[in-house]
Amino acid sequence: MSELPAFLLQDQGGKEYRFPGGRQSLICFVKEDCPTCNDVMPLLDALYCSLGEHLEVHVPGQTAQGNRELTERHALSVPLLDDSRLAVSFAYDIDTVPSLFLADTQGNELKRLVGFVREEWRELVESLGEVNVDWDALPEWRPGCGSLSVDPLISERLRAEAENSPLRARRIEVAAHDDEFEFMFDQGFSDGLPLVPPTPERVIRMLGGTSRDTQEVVAVMPPNMGDATVEKIAINAVMAGCRPEYLPVILAAVEAICTDEYNIHGVMATTMGASPVMVINGPVRQKLDMNMKLGALGQGNRANATIGRALRLAIRNIGGAHPGGTERSTLGNPMKFTMCFAEWEERNPWSPLHVERGFEASDSVVTIFTMTSGPTLMVDQDSRSGAQLAGSFGLCLESVFHPKAHFASETLVVVCPEHVDTFVRDGYDKVAIRARIQEVTARPVRDLIENDVSAVGFKKARAAQMEEPALNTLMPKFKSDDDIHLVVAGSDAGKFSGAFHGWATGEIGSISVSRKIEEV
Repeated sequence: MSELPAFLLQDQGGKEYRFPGGRQSLICFVKEDCPTCNDVMPLLDALYCSLGEHLEVHVPGQTAQGNRELTERHALSVPLLDDSRLAVSFAYDIDTVPSLFLADTQGNELKRLVGFVREEWRELVESLGEVNVDWDALPEWRPGCGSLSVDPLISERLRAEAENSPLRARRIEVAAHDDEFEFMFDQGFSDGLPLVPPTPERVIRMLGGTSRDTQEVVAVMPPNMGDATVEKIAINAVMAGCRPEYLPVILAAVEAICTDEYNIHGVMATTMGASPVMVINGPVRQKLDMNMKLGALGQGNRANATIGRALRLAIRNIGGAHPGGTERSTLGNPMKFTMCFAEWEERNPWSPLHVERGFEASDSVVTIFTMTSGPTLMVDQDSRSGAQLAGSFGLCLESVFHPKAHFASETLVVVCPEHVDTFVRDGYDKVAIRARIQEVTARPVRDLIENDVSAVGFKKARAAQMEEPALNTLMPKFKSDDDIHLVVAGSDAGKFSGAFHGWATGEIGSISVSRKIEEV
């Protein structure tokens, strides 16, 4: 025998009824608009009137107004108990009304009937005692109706409010007359744009996007070293406007940025205005309907916009990176709101980003770069050869950080489809593009020495110690070809590729990190 959940409910007059109460009990869950419930109400009333001296008859109704209507419609003597919050219906896992339970004096379940089958009800009632019932007037069989407690719009709230709720984060009560949107601004949760209120039911719904334990610590988030649990990340995903199926991407992104290699504390604290940039690869792109084509780096796509924003809000609200606090960006950066897009792998004639980084083509992967500006357009509508076009890219990329700053940063280049076609016609692959960029950006060290035009570059004191061959050494823009990251995205029309300018690379700055997305 299983023990039924205890409860304390009130009738319409405010009188309290407790279960278990030390006597054998009959409990039947009903709602007013269910035809089968209306069929059994006279039977329940007869049970109460005939056997009420030795049998507790509890009839929880799922709406307060419905209880009043049932009482008036059937002239009931049996008190209907107010379960309009549906907490007891949820605790009993009611899927269908009417659902009838017989319990012993200790509250252990003896019998359960769902819906109405005349012979089953008759057998049960006659086992309890003598009750005057016209059984022939009742239908032989009638199905019940769906319980309100399993309504998708209600069940998430009930799960969130239940004693075994997976939610453990601190709850903040908002006064009845407070504007919840203004409240979240006042609390400092926002990035400056309105947030979706993270109600328990919305967070429960978001958590449905992953099978991971809600209290699992995904990462420890700098600078405040907050525990980024699945639940807390889900809360920020709700506020950002995400759908539940986006959550696995955000979880993987949080894991990536909280590595020592990525160095999220340094990324957010630098005065240079660095920000995470997310590139998504693999089947998840289509599953989430991400934009990888026209306007891929801009507005208009929910997944692109809210996934990037959720990561940024998590950094703010879990890690504590607030502008004016540990976040000290001189000018700021619009990418600090969001920057997330998918690579158009199907338009990429070379290896997509995640395959280059060691993953299987069938894997879904998020890669996080650290960039200080972008996308900066690289406009070339005239080049007809791969060498010319890659040369144009190189000339544009000379401005990363500063034209005289070589070996200082990396870049993420987004090659548009029309430019892809130019490269393909000329047999240019990624290796050739990178090599050509390095070739056209190579400058003698003597050209990179500080001068009257700009003090950026090698300092004169250091240059004075160099031999002539060293001063004539050609120095390309990037320390390694691997610092030039190439992906494909954008509309089929328009010869406009883009470049993101990086931050400090390697151990002194940030190293891009990829993580496989574990989908449900």
